[in-house]
Amino acid sequence: MKTLQELTRPNIWKLKPYSSARDEYKGAVASVFLDANENPYNLPHNRYPDPMQWELKTLLSKIKKVSPQHIFLGNGSDEAIDLVFRAFCEPEKDNVVAIDPTYGMYQVCADVNNVEYRKVLLDENFQFSAEKLLAATDERTKLIFLCSPNNPTGNDLLRSEIEKILREFEGLVILDEAYNDFSEAPSFLEELDKYPNLVVFQTFSKAWGCAAIRLGMAFASEAIIGILSKIKYPYNVNQLTQQQAIAMLHKYYEIERWIKTLKEERDYLEEEFAKLPCTVRMYPSDSNFFLAKVTDAVKIYNYLVGEGIIVRNRHSISLCCNCLRVTVGTRVENNTLLAALKKYQG
Repeated sequence: MKTLQELTRPNIWKLKPYSSARDEYKGAVASVFLDANENPYNLPHNRYPDPMQWELKTLLSKIKKVSPQHIFLGNGSDEAIDLVFRAFCEPEKDNVVAIDPTYGMYQVCADVNNVEYRKVLLDENFQFSAEKLLAATDERTKLIFLCSPNNPTGNDLLRSEIEKILREFEGLVILDEAYNDFSEAPSFLEELDKYPNLVVFQTFSKAWGCAAIRLGMAFASEAIIGILSKIKYPYNVNQLTQQQAIAMLHKYYEIERWIKTLKEERDYLEEEFAKLPCTVRMYPSDSNFFLAKVTDAVKIYNYLVGEGIIVRNRHSISLCCNCLRVTVGTRVENNTLLAALKKYQG
């Protein structure tokens, strides 16, 4: 791995971060706050939130078994995706490499930041070759993006290939684990100390059932987290989001129950979906959704919309011709989908 200074944009490395009133005062004893130009009325929403979210990070660290100093929290995972571009990629000079197909925001953030985005096509089993990904890099490649389980394909990427990338790539490896809670594969959070170039993304949007609060997580070395924290907006995670996340952490047992139920429903829905006359092929899933090749994705998607059922049409995505992506719902929702497709006349 190159040094972090070599990987970081020079202006970011030299940047002096903004220091907010709540950064400068971290105590809990004071009762009169006249430092941040806040309105003294409308408690508690009149006060700025903790800019570094220490209470939330401390609770989260116990579940994730990662110290708070190795955690970055953002306004959804999309903030963390954007920040790694802003921190490490010089516009019009640097590039990133990613598997294809995968989560679309990686390319959107690359385009917004004017950074070349290089795609490497997955094979027919939606797996990638570390050698092919590394062959697509050059001396200006700062980041490699991997998503496991991958979106929209639903499958875990081969751990041996991920490890090869981590060992041989000189830049940062961004591993998006948004759906890892639904997989049997262990998280790479256990490998943070082993791989200093590893950045793991996770989210409260999926297994935690908190898409509305927009809270994403990034885990990495303390030095990398320090870079991201230096360039984030001062109060990037609002107080309402922090409070709701803390409440969810206190009832983690319920999240574990949801995960178990959703995995059971996934197995049921996959089995029944495979029996449908319109189903051509089912792709194995390690997530809370699956990809299915059907007779006519556009026609079936439009039919389901007419029935008040919304799935995702992935027909235009690489390797996903005539594929629908179906999220696992409740048993009632899943049966409603199946009943509608049994009536479909293709």
